[in-house]
Amino acid sequence: MARFVCGMNVSLDGYVDHMGFAPGPTLFRHFIQEAEGQAGSIYGREMYEVMRYWDDEHPEWSADEQAFAVVWRRQPKWVVSRTLASVGPNATLVGGDDGLERAMRVLKGEHEGEIEVAGPTLAHSLTQLGLIDEYRIYLHPVVLGRGKPYFAGPRPPLRLVAHDPMGEGVLRLTYVPADA
Repeated sequence: MARFVCGMNVSLDGYVDHMGFAPGPTLFRHFIQEAEGQAGSIYGREMYEVMRYWDDEHPEWSADEQAFAVVWRRQPKWVVSRTLASVGPNATLVGGDDGLERAMRVLKGEHEGEIEVAGPTLAHSLTQLGLIDEYRIYLHPVVLGRGKPYFAGPRPPLRLVAHDPMGEGVLRLTYVPADA
């Protein structure tokens, strides 16, 4: 059975904003390694549209950016959306209606390994359904004062299981549901 892991870059004041800050080279290489080991990723519409950037070739990319793009393109993706009519290569559209829980439970049951959950709104929905197995907060030493909060609703009871310095002033905090 797959494990759903929600990992996002977060400011000190709890916001997720890909335009407000980005991972440095050390953390970016960590994300490449993580993506190489994942069984796939589940995206909400907004985060998927941001990540579609990696579908296109950019001659100005560094070697690390090219490596991430290769891994991202190869990885299976499931996109939860009520509004998209289609998705790009190696992606499957999952309707965001009342069948979300059933679709996600089937996905968990049909796969092995870690599946990334990307996007705070989607993560909130899956948290409410009790489907997130682990939360990875990549805490950056910046204060934004705006953006989307990492937890889009009430924070579930969590238990800290690890805290790891990731370089460049970033700390990874790993939590599991308190009842796990």
